[in-house]
Amino acid sequence: MKEAHIAEVIESNTTELIAQCRDLHCSPPFGSFVKVKPTSNPVEGANFLIYGLVFNVMTHSIEPNRRAIAYGKTEEELRNEQPQIFELLKTEFQAHLIGYRDQTGIKQILPSQPPRIHSFVYTCSLEEVREFTRQSDYLRTLFTISRVPPDELVIATIRNSLEAHAEDSPQYLIQVGKELSRLLREDYDRLSSILKRIAP
Repeated sequence: MKEAHIAEVIESNTTELIAQCRDLHCSPPFGSFVKVKPTSNPVEGANFLIYGLVFNVMTHSIEPNRRAIAYGKTEEELRNEQPQIFELLKTEFQAHLIGYRDQTGIKQILPSQPPRIHSFVYTCSLEEVREFTRQSDYLRTLFTISRVPPDELVIATIRNSLEAHAEDSPQYLIQVGKELSRLLREDYDRLSSILKRIAP
């Protein structure tokens, strides 16, 4: 069965992308893994993929200078009475680029080129998350993101990836714990706080 995309890239740069969701309020969760299949490019190859982590979700008016206003009604009431309102809204998310896959396998470094505009974005399967998180080098990148609390992003990302490691979760938690200990070896309180909140 053909894989369905969840969003389309509308802006990108070397480190992140912004994607517009196909459906309103249907963004992937904070800290979840997504992938971009670039449009056909003979240099990158047919199997080239770019991986990202969702760190910000926003829903707003499709008109740049116009904000949604409060109506004092539930969403269900509004959908029944004024369904056209929802045609004027869109949901977007931002994802930080954390790696890519080429003919030689997964690399946890930035791709040489950002995703192209209008490329489709897909949710990563549990198997893809499991394969990507066999190494934890990407965690260092998450601590450099300044527009969201990086600790919250790290916690959400690890917790979201636990389902993919259902068969080896103790070993996986030890792996990420070692990496976090190495990254935060000079800040015990911060490390302790993260480790406590990662626990299932």
